[in-house]
Amino acid sequence: MAFVDTAKIKIKSGGGGKGCESHYRDLWMRYPCADGGDGGDGGDIEVVADSHIQTLLDFRFNQHYQAERGGHGTSKGAAGRDGKDCLLRVPVGTILIDEETGLLIRDLSTAGEHVIVARGGKGGIGNKRRKVVVPPTPGEEKTIRLELKVIADVGIVGFPNAGKSTLISSISKVKSKIANYPFTTKQPILGIVETDTTSFVVADLPGLIEGAHLGKGLGHRFLKHAERTKILVQVVDMSGTEERDPLEDYETIIFELEQYSELLAHKHRIVVGNKMDLPGAKKNMKRFRKEYPGVKIFDISALERDGLEVLVDEMLAILKVAVLPKA
Repeated sequence: MAFVDTAKIKIKSGGGGKGCESHYRDLWMRYPCADGGDGGDGGDIEVVADSHIQTLLDFRFNQHYQAERGGHGTSKGAAGRDGKDCLLRVPVGTILIDEETGLLIRDLSTAGEHVIVARGGKGGIGNKRRKVVVPPTPGEEKTIRLELKVIADVGIVGFPNAGKSTLISSISKVKSKIANYPFTTKQPILGIVETDTTSFVVADLPGLIEGAHLGKGLGHRFLKHAERTKILVQVVDMSGTEERDPLEDYETIIFELEQYSELLAHKHRIVVGNKMDLPGAKKNMKRFRKEYPGVKIFDISALERDGLEVLVDEMLAILKVAVLPKA
């Protein structure tokens, strides 16, 4: 299934049904009696976060949604039935934005959380209740933008080919596509890391490039997912196999995170030097520790599964602190 994290839809709630203007009279009545029933209310458009849905793909193919109109009132005081609501199910982590105003409607970050995005019109009032029939109100009509931000405990970030896919495949139960070319990972991939006492979710996020905060490469599509994570694991190719300087890569990633948002700039990061099994890695690691003596860095080989146990323990220790309620 393709991973789609943005969509734009047009919605229209149901209009109210008409109130009835009717009069009843029999042989024994001197004056007729008003008996027109009220119209039913129109259906609402409601959006709910569903943990069983992972993508906004369906909304790319079906972009128009409409709730049912309320039924018309009839004689003998019979009211029209209410229109059926239209329920839209989206992935957990979906943000709803009013396209016209640009205002946030709701951030559906919890499974089961729901919101009415367009209320149905009120049914008209028949002459049984009032002498003059009151017309119904129309339903609301809007264009809504849906944006999905993946929710994970840990986000793995770094340049293309830094070894992020290999790392998540080695520490979790996910098999991420691995190949030696940029942007192998073109969508966030989630994996579950299980320990003896607990488990947590790790996201393999698309590779960054210089200028990502301006939208280059996968740009904003990557960075918005990083905002949802509790901590970030910055993976640096310490071997320099892509003819890049690991120290420059380290600084560039930090710059891109800082330029994108304050939230990412201050998010807790674990720095990892990967591919330590390859030539040149130890020399570059020595350079790194000399240049950044205050930075704690873990040297690993994701391919050889070396150093991963210590890294997972560090993730778990930080997560335990990160999820504690604030005093």
